Amino acid sequence: MAKEKIKKKTRVKISLRNIIIFFVGVLLLLYIVIFYNYFLNKNEVYAKETSIEPQNSDVKISNANKIDVSEMIEKNVGTKQDEYITEETELEYMTQYNENPELPKGTIQVIQEGREGTQEITTKKVYENGEVVSEEQVGAKVTKAAVNKIVEIGTGSKKTSYKVQAGDKVYITSDRAEIMVEPNVDSTKVATLSKGTALTVLSVQGDWYQVNGQGSTGYIKIENTTYINQNESYEEENNSNNSDNSSITPLSFDMSLNKPSGLTLDQFKKVLSDSKDKNKIFEKNAEYFYYIEKQYNINGVFVAAVGIHESSWGTSKIALQKHNLFGYGAYDSNPYNGAYNFTDYSECIDLIARVFVKYYINPAGTSIYDGEKASGKYYNGPTLSGVNKKYATDKNWANGVYEQMKYLYNKL
Repeated sequence: MAKEKIKKKTRVKISLRNIIIFFVGVLLLLYIVIFYNYFLNKNEVYAKETSIEPQNSDVKISNANKIDVSEMIEKNVGTKQDEYITEETELEYMTQYNENPELPKGTIQVIQEGREGTQEITTKKVYENGEVVSEEQVGAKVTKAAVNKIVEIGTGSKKTSYKVQAGDKVYITSDRAEIMVEPNVDSTKVATLSKGTALTVLSVQGDWYQVNGQGSTGYIKIENTTYINQNESYEEENNSNNSDNSSITPLSFDMSLNKPSGLTLDQFKKVLSDSKDKNKIFEKNAEYFYYIEKQYNINGVFVAAVGIHESSWGTSKIALQKHNLFGYGAYDSNPYNGAYNFTDYSECIDLIARVFVKYYINPAGTSIYDGEKASGKYYNGPTLSGVNKKYATDKNWANGVYEQMKYLYNKL
Protein backbone atom coordinates (compact mmCIF):
# COMPACT_ATOMS: atom_id res chain seq x y z
CA MET A 1 0.00 0.00 0.00
CA ALA A 2 2.79 2.45 0.82
CA LYS A 3 4.41 1.85 -2.54
CA GLU A 4 1.19 2.64 -4.42
CA LYS A 5 0.73 5.92 -2.55
CA ILE A 6 4.24 7.03 -3.49
CA LYS A 7 3.53 6.44 -7.17
CA LYS A 8 0.33 8.50 -7.08
CA LYS A 9 2.11 11.44 -5.43
CA THR A 10 4.84 11.36 -8.12
CA ARG A 11 2.25 11.58 -10.89
CA VAL A 12 0.61 14.62 -9.31
CA LYS A 13 3.93 16.46 -9.03
CA ILE A 14 4.77 15.80 -12.70
CA SER A 15 1.34 17.05 -13.86
CA LEU A 16 1.66 20.31 -11.93
CA ARG A 17 5.11 20.92 -13.34
CA ASN A 18 3.90 20.52 -16.93
CA ILE A 19 1.06 22.92 -16.32
CA ILE A 20 3.38 25.56 -14.92
CA ILE A 21 5.74 25.24 -17.91
CA PHE A 22 2.83 25.54 -20.33
CA PHE A 23 1.55 28.78 -18.77
CA VAL A 24 5.02 30.29 -18.68
CA GLY A 25 5.41 29.56 -22.41
CA VAL A 26 2.06 31.18 -23.23
CA LEU A 27 2.98 34.31 -21.30
CA LEU A 28 6.34 34.50 -23.04
CA LEU A 29 4.71 34.18 -26.54
CA LEU A 30 2.17 36.87 -25.67
CA TYR A 31 4.98 39.19 -24.58
CA ILE A 32 6.81 38.68 -27.90
CA VAL A 33 3.67 39.50 -29.94
CA ILE A 34 3.03 42.69 -27.94
CA PHE A 35 6.65 43.77 -28.27
CA TYR A 36 6.65 43.26 -32.10
CA ASN A 37 3.42 45.16 -32.74
CA TYR A 38 4.35 48.06 -30.49
CA PHE A 39 8.01 48.60 -31.29
CA LEU A 40 8.70 47.01 -34.68
CA ASN A 41 5.48 47.48 -36.66
CA LYS A 42 3.88 50.59 -35.27
CA ASN A 43 4.03 52.51 -38.65
CA GLU A 44 1.93 49.99 -40.63
CA VAL A 45 -1.58 51.15 -41.45
CA TYR A 46 -4.39 49.08 -42.99
CA ALA A 47 -6.84 50.94 -45.22
CA LYS A 48 -10.56 50.50 -45.11
CA GLU A 49 -13.26 51.88 -47.36
CA THR A 50 -14.79 55.14 -46.24
CA SER A 51 -16.76 57.94 -47.79
CA ILE A 52 -15.57 60.45 -45.21
CA GLU A 53 -12.78 62.85 -46.16
CA PRO A 54 -10.03 62.45 -43.53
CA GLN A 55 -9.15 65.55 -41.52
CA ASN A 56 -5.51 64.59 -41.13
CA SER A 57 -3.62 66.27 -43.99
CA ASP A 58 -0.92 63.59 -43.82
CA VAL A 59 -3.35 60.92 -45.07
CA LYS A 60 -3.29 60.65 -48.90
CA ILE A 61 -6.27 59.60 -51.02
CA SER A 62 -5.58 57.96 -54.40
CA ASN A 63 -6.21 60.21 -57.41
CA ALA A 64 -5.20 57.67 -60.07
CA ASN A 65 -8.04 58.75 -62.35
CA LYS A 66 -6.55 62.26 -62.46
CA ILE A 67 -3.00 61.23 -63.43
CA ASP A 68 -1.69 62.56 -66.74
CA VAL A 69 0.04 59.55 -68.29
CA SER A 70 2.28 61.63 -70.56
CA GLU A 71 3.33 63.76 -67.57
CA MET A 72 4.07 60.63 -65.57
CA ILE A 73 6.27 59.29 -68.38
CA GLU A 74 8.19 62.55 -68.61
CA LYS A 75 8.90 62.49 -64.88
CA ASN A 76 9.81 58.82 -64.85
CA VAL A 77 13.49 59.50 -65.51
CA GLY A 78 15.78 56.50 -65.67
CA THR A 79 13.04 53.92 -66.27
CA LYS A 80 11.31 52.34 -69.26
CA GLN A 81 7.56 52.57 -69.77
CA ASP A 82 5.31 50.88 -72.31
CA GLU A 83 2.34 52.74 -73.77
CA TYR A 84 -0.35 51.21 -76.00
CA ILE A 85 -2.25 53.59 -78.25
CA THR A 86 -5.24 52.63 -80.41
CA GLU A 87 -6.38 55.01 -83.11
CA GLU A 88 -8.61 54.80 -86.16
CA THR A 89 -6.76 55.32 -89.43
CA GLU A 90 -7.49 55.02 -93.12
CA LEU A 91 -7.20 51.59 -94.70
CA GLU A 92 -5.59 52.00 -98.10
CA TYR A 93 -7.20 50.16 -100.97
CA MET A 94 -5.25 47.88 -103.29
CA THR A 95 -5.03 48.37 -107.04
CA GLN A 96 -5.73 45.41 -109.26
CA TYR A 97 -4.17 45.55 -112.72
CA ASN A 98 -5.75 43.46 -115.48
CA GLU A 99 -4.21 43.02 -118.91
CA ASN A 100 -6.43 43.72 -121.91
CA PRO A 101 -5.10 42.68 -125.33
CA GLU A 102 -7.88 44.66 -127.01
CA LEU A 103 -6.34 47.92 -125.79
CA PRO A 104 -3.21 49.38 -127.39
CA LYS A 105 0.01 48.77 -125.52
CA GLY A 106 0.55 51.24 -122.67
CA THR A 107 -3.08 52.37 -122.46
CA ILE A 108 -4.47 52.76 -118.93
CA GLN A 109 -8.20 52.54 -118.22
CA VAL A 110 -9.77 52.76 -114.77
CA ILE A 111 -12.60 50.24 -114.52
CA GLN A 112 -13.43 50.74 -110.85
CA GLU A 113 -12.40 53.59 -108.57
CA GLY A 114 -10.79 52.61 -105.28
CA ARG A 115 -12.44 53.48 -101.97
CA GLU A 116 -10.51 53.66 -98.74
CA GLY A 117 -11.72 51.85 -95.64
CA THR A 118 -10.94 52.37 -91.96
CA GLN A 119 -9.02 50.34 -89.41
CA GLU A 120 -8.07 50.50 -85.76
CA ILE A 121 -4.31 50.36 -85.29
CA THR A 122 -2.77 49.55 -81.90
CA THR A 123 0.77 50.84 -81.46
CA LYS A 124 3.20 50.06 -78.66
CA LYS A 125 5.56 52.86 -77.70
CA VAL A 126 8.48 52.32 -75.34
CA TYR A 127 9.72 55.36 -73.42
CA GLU A 128 13.05 55.75 -71.68
CA ASN A 129 13.93 58.90 -69.76
CA GLY A 130 10.83 60.53 -71.21
CA GLU A 131 11.83 59.86 -74.83
CA VAL A 132 10.33 57.37 -77.30
CA VAL A 133 13.01 54.74 -77.96
CA SER A 134 10.90 52.36 -80.04
CA GLU A 135 7.51 52.23 -81.70
CA GLU A 136 5.82 49.17 -83.16
CA GLN A 137 2.41 48.25 -84.54
CA VAL A 138 1.11 45.31 -82.51
CA GLY A 139 -2.47 44.99 -83.71
CA ALA A 140 -4.92 45.97 -86.45
CA LYS A 141 -8.68 45.58 -86.81
CA VAL A 142 -10.58 46.46 -90.00
CA THR A 143 -13.70 48.49 -89.18
CA LYS A 144 -14.68 49.28 -92.78
CA ALA A 145 -13.42 47.29 -95.75
CA ALA A 146 -11.66 49.10 -98.58
CA VAL A 147 -12.78 48.67 -102.20
CA ASN A 148 -10.07 47.79 -104.72
CA LYS A 149 -9.25 50.02 -107.64
CA ILE A 150 -9.37 48.09 -110.92
CA VAL A 151 -7.24 49.22 -113.84
CA GLU A 152 -6.99 47.68 -117.30
CA ILE A 153 -3.68 48.02 -119.10
CA GLY A 154 -3.34 47.56 -122.82
CA THR A 155 -1.15 44.76 -124.15
CA GLY A 156 -2.24 44.97 -127.80
CA SER A 157 0.19 44.99 -130.68
CA LYS A 158 -0.27 48.68 -131.32
CA LYS A 159 2.17 50.70 -129.25
CA THR A 160 -0.01 53.75 -128.76
CA SER A 161 -3.64 54.72 -128.82
CA TYR A 162 -5.78 56.77 -131.16
CA LYS A 163 -5.66 60.50 -130.44
CA VAL A 164 -9.11 61.60 -129.31
CA GLN A 165 -10.12 64.92 -130.84
CA ALA A 166 -12.94 67.39 -130.39
CA GLY A 167 -16.18 65.91 -131.70
CA ASP A 168 -15.25 62.28 -130.88
CA LYS A 169 -17.32 60.09 -128.61
CA VAL A 170 -15.84 58.64 -125.43
CA TYR A 171 -17.37 56.23 -122.95
CA ILE A 172 -16.93 56.07 -119.18
CA THR A 173 -14.99 52.96 -118.15
CA SER A 174 -14.99 53.25 -114.34
CA ASP A 175 -17.95 52.30 -112.17
CA ARG A 176 -18.41 56.00 -111.42
CA ALA A 177 -16.79 59.16 -112.74
CA GLU A 178 -17.06 62.78 -111.66
CA ILE A 179 -17.65 65.66 -114.07
CA MET A 180 -15.96 68.82 -112.78
CA VAL A 181 -16.46 72.52 -113.56
CA GLU A 182 -12.73 72.98 -114.19
CA PRO A 183 -10.00 70.50 -115.24
CA ASN A 184 -8.66 69.90 -111.73
CA VAL A 185 -9.66 67.81 -108.73
CA ASP A 186 -10.22 70.88 -106.54
CA SER A 187 -12.97 72.17 -108.77
CA THR A 188 -16.71 71.91 -108.06
CA LYS A 189 -18.38 68.65 -109.07
CA VAL A 190 -21.08 68.98 -111.74
CA ALA A 191 -22.30 65.38 -111.79
CA THR A 192 -21.35 61.77 -111.10
CA LEU A 193 -21.98 59.49 -114.08
CA SER A 194 -21.97 55.71 -114.32
CA LYS A 195 -20.04 53.23 -116.43
CA GLY A 196 -20.87 53.13 -120.14
CA THR A 197 -22.23 56.68 -120.35
CA ALA A 198 -21.48 58.22 -123.76
CA LEU A 199 -19.96 61.71 -123.83
CA THR A 200 -19.00 64.07 -126.63
CA VAL A 201 -15.51 65.54 -126.40
CA LEU A 202 -15.45 69.32 -126.76
CA SER A 203 -11.70 69.77 -126.18
CA VAL A 204 -8.63 68.04 -124.79
CA GLN A 205 -6.72 69.77 -121.98
CA GLY A 206 -3.78 67.81 -120.61
CA ASP A 207 -5.10 64.80 -118.70
CA TRP A 208 -8.73 65.99 -119.02
CA TYR A 209 -11.47 66.00 -121.64
CA GLN A 210 -14.03 68.75 -121.75
CA VAL A 211 -17.22 66.82 -122.43
CA ASN A 212 -20.94 67.17 -122.89
CA GLY A 213 -23.53 64.51 -122.13
CA GLN A 214 -26.45 63.55 -119.93
CA GLY A 215 -27.39 67.20 -119.66
CA SER A 216 -24.02 68.14 -118.17
CA THR A 217 -20.98 69.98 -119.50
CA GLY A 218 -17.64 69.83 -117.69
CA TYR A 219 -14.34 68.03 -117.43
CA ILE A 220 -13.56 64.35 -116.90
CA LYS A 221 -10.21 62.63 -116.34
CA ILE A 222 -9.05 60.87 -119.49
CA GLU A 223 -8.14 57.68 -117.58
CA ASN A 224 -11.83 57.19 -116.76
CA THR A 225 -12.82 56.97 -120.43
CA THR A 226 -12.24 55.01 -123.61
CA TYR A 227 -13.01 55.60 -127.27
CA ILE A 228 -14.58 53.33 -129.88
CA ASN A 229 -13.14 53.85 -133.32
CA GLN A 230 -12.43 50.43 -134.83
CA ASN A 231 -12.54 51.61 -138.46
CA GLU A 232 -9.77 54.14 -137.94
CA SER A 233 -6.10 53.23 -137.94
CA TYR A 234 -4.18 53.86 -134.77
CA GLU A 235 -1.84 56.82 -134.78
CA GLU A 236 1.36 57.32 -132.88
CA GLU A 237 0.73 59.43 -129.76
CA ASN A 238 4.42 59.46 -129.03
CA ASN A 239 7.37 57.34 -129.96
CA SER A 240 7.86 55.00 -127.03
CA ASN A 241 11.16 53.88 -128.50
CA ASN A 242 12.45 57.44 -128.64
CA SER A 243 15.90 57.56 -127.10
CA ASP A 244 15.75 61.33 -126.63
CA ASN A 245 16.23 62.02 -122.92
CA SER A 246 15.36 65.72 -123.05
CA SER A 247 12.03 65.16 -121.27
CA ILE A 248 13.57 63.24 -118.37
CA THR A 249 13.78 65.07 -115.04
CA PRO A 250 17.48 65.68 -114.23
CA LEU A 251 18.82 63.59 -111.37
CA SER A 252 20.04 65.23 -108.17
CA PHE A 253 20.04 64.33 -104.48
CA ASP A 254 17.69 67.23 -103.71
CA MET A 255 15.32 66.70 -106.64
CA SER A 256 11.56 66.87 -105.98
CA LEU A 257 10.14 63.36 -105.84
CA ASN A 258 6.55 64.54 -106.39
CA LYS A 259 7.23 64.96 -110.11
CA PRO A 260 7.45 62.12 -112.69
CA SER A 261 10.84 61.06 -113.96
CA GLY A 262 9.62 61.38 -117.55
CA LEU A 263 10.86 57.92 -118.60
CA THR A 264 8.83 56.11 -121.23
CA LEU A 265 7.53 52.59 -120.70
CA ASP A 266 10.38 51.14 -122.76
CA GLN A 267 12.93 53.17 -120.81
CA PHE A 268 11.63 51.79 -117.52
CA LYS A 269 11.98 48.30 -118.92
CA LYS A 270 15.50 49.10 -120.04
CA VAL A 271 16.83 50.44 -116.74
CA LEU A 272 15.14 47.68 -114.71
CA SER A 273 16.58 44.82 -116.77
CA ASP A 274 19.70 43.88 -114.85
CA SER A 275 21.83 40.86 -113.98
CA LYS A 276 21.44 41.73 -110.28
CA ASP A 277 17.73 41.03 -110.64
CA LYS A 278 18.23 37.27 -110.28
CA ASN A 279 14.53 36.46 -110.16
CA LYS A 280 13.58 39.00 -112.86
CA ILE A 281 11.12 40.62 -110.46
CA PHE A 282 11.85 44.22 -111.40
CA GLU A 283 12.19 43.41 -115.07
CA LYS A 284 8.80 41.67 -115.18
CA ASN A 285 7.10 44.46 -113.22
CA ALA A 286 8.82 47.47 -114.80
CA GLU A 287 5.57 48.71 -116.37
CA TYR A 288 4.00 49.36 -112.97
CA PHE A 289 6.65 51.96 -112.11
CA TYR A 290 5.61 53.68 -115.34
CA TYR A 291 1.89 53.44 -114.47
CA ILE A 292 2.31 54.96 -110.99
CA GLU A 293 3.93 58.02 -112.60
CA LYS A 294 0.93 58.41 -114.89
CA GLN A 295 -1.63 58.06 -112.09
CA TYR A 296 -0.03 59.53 -108.95
CA ASN A 297 2.53 62.14 -110.02
CA ILE A 298 5.56 60.56 -108.39
CA ASN A 299 9.06 59.75 -109.61
CA GLY A 300 8.86 56.08 -110.57
CA VAL A 301 12.64 55.68 -110.60
CA PHE A 302 12.69 56.76 -106.95
CA VAL A 303 10.06 54.13 -106.06
CA ALA A 304 11.99 51.45 -107.95
CA ALA A 305 15.22 52.48 -106.20
CA VAL A 306 13.51 52.16 -102.79
CA GLY A 307 12.38 48.65 -103.71
CA ILE A 308 15.86 47.67 -104.90
CA HIS A 309 17.46 49.10 -101.76
CA GLU A 310 14.98 47.49 -99.33
CA SER A 311 14.82 44.05 -100.99
CA SER A 312 18.34 43.73 -102.45
CA TRP A 313 16.96 43.45 -105.97
CA GLY A 314 14.05 41.27 -104.86
CA THR A 315 16.15 38.61 -103.11
CA SER A 316 14.97 39.21 -99.53
CA LYS A 317 12.71 36.71 -97.78
CA ILE A 318 9.93 39.29 -97.46
CA ALA A 319 10.15 40.11 -101.17
CA LEU A 320 10.07 36.49 -102.30
CA GLN A 321 7.45 35.11 -99.89
CA LYS A 322 5.19 38.13 -99.41
CA HIS A 323 5.52 39.97 -102.76
CA ASN A 324 6.64 42.93 -100.65
CA LEU A 325 9.59 44.77 -102.22
CA PHE A 326 9.60 47.60 -99.70
CA GLY A 327 9.30 45.86 -96.34
CA TYR A 328 6.03 47.75 -95.96
CA GLY A 329 4.58 47.22 -92.49
CA ALA A 330 7.81 45.71 -91.13
CA TYR A 331 9.22 46.89 -87.80
CA ASP A 332 12.77 46.53 -86.58
CA SER A 333 11.86 44.15 -83.73
CA ASN A 334 9.87 41.69 -85.87
CA PRO A 335 10.24 42.60 -89.56
CA TYR A 336 9.03 39.43 -91.26
CA ASN A 337 5.80 38.93 -89.30
CA GLY A 338 4.96 42.62 -89.39
CA ALA A 339 5.44 43.01 -93.15
CA TYR A 340 2.30 43.13 -95.31
CA ASN A 341 1.53 40.20 -97.57
CA PHE A 342 0.53 41.13 -101.15
CA THR A 343 -0.96 38.88 -103.80
CA ASP A 344 1.45 40.19 -106.46
CA TYR A 345 4.17 42.80 -106.93
CA SER A 346 1.92 45.27 -108.76
CA GLU A 347 -0.15 45.68 -105.58
CA CYS A 348 2.82 46.62 -103.42
CA ILE A 349 4.28 48.97 -106.06
CA ASP A 350 0.97 50.80 -106.44
CA LEU A 351 0.31 50.99 -102.69
CA ILE A 352 3.74 52.29 -101.70
CA ALA A 353 3.49 54.97 -104.41
CA ARG A 354 0.20 56.21 -102.94
CA VAL A 355 1.63 56.11 -99.42
CA PHE A 356 4.59 58.28 -100.45
CA VAL A 357 2.30 60.71 -102.31
CA LYS A 358 -0.26 60.99 -99.54
CA TYR A 359 1.94 61.08 -96.44
CA TYR A 360 5.56 61.89 -97.31
CA ILE A 361 6.26 63.99 -100.42
CA ASN A 362 3.35 66.45 -100.47
CA PRO A 363 2.33 69.00 -97.82
CA ALA A 364 -1.08 68.66 -96.18
CA GLY A 365 -3.96 69.80 -98.38
CA THR A 366 -2.22 69.22 -101.72
CA SER A 367 -4.54 67.82 -104.38
CA ILE A 368 -3.33 64.35 -105.30
CA TYR A 369 -5.11 61.39 -106.93
CA ASP A 370 -8.80 60.49 -107.23
CA GLY A 371 -9.90 63.79 -105.73
CA GLU A 372 -7.93 63.09 -102.55
CA LYS A 373 -5.96 65.59 -100.48
CA ALA A 374 -2.51 64.83 -99.14
CA SER A 375 -2.35 64.14 -95.42
CA GLY A 376 1.24 65.38 -95.15
CA LYS A 377 1.50 63.59 -91.81
CA TYR A 378 5.18 62.74 -92.35
CA TYR A 379 6.05 65.57 -94.76
CA ASN A 380 9.48 67.14 -94.30
CA GLY A 381 10.06 68.24 -97.87
CA PRO A 382 9.65 66.35 -101.18
CA THR A 383 13.27 65.18 -101.22
CA LEU A 384 15.16 62.05 -100.21
CA SER A 385 16.34 63.70 -97.00
CA GLY A 386 12.81 64.80 -96.20
CA VAL A 387 11.41 61.29 -96.65
CA ASN A 388 14.26 59.75 -94.63
CA LYS A 389 13.32 61.66 -91.46
CA LYS A 390 10.10 59.72 -90.87
CA TYR A 391 10.18 56.79 -93.28
CA ALA A 392 13.35 54.98 -92.17
CA THR A 393 15.20 54.63 -88.88
CA ASP A 394 18.46 54.26 -90.82
CA LYS A 395 19.88 57.80 -91.14
CA ASN A 396 21.85 56.70 -94.21
CA TRP A 397 18.72 55.42 -96.00
CA ALA A 398 18.48 58.42 -98.34
CA ASN A 399 22.09 57.97 -99.51
CA GLY A 400 21.50 54.27 -100.17
CA VAL A 401 18.38 54.97 -102.26
CA TYR A 402 20.16 57.74 -104.18
CA GLU A 403 22.98 55.36 -105.13
CA GLN A 404 20.38 53.05 -106.68
CA MET A 405 18.75 55.97 -108.51
CA LYS A 406 22.12 56.97 -109.99
CA TYR A 407 22.72 53.38 -111.05
CA LEU A 408 19.39 53.28 -112.92
CA TYR A 409 19.74 56.74 -114.49
CA ASN A 410 23.20 55.86 -115.79
CA LYS A 411 21.69 53.03 -117.85
CA LEU A 412 19.66 55.42 -120.02
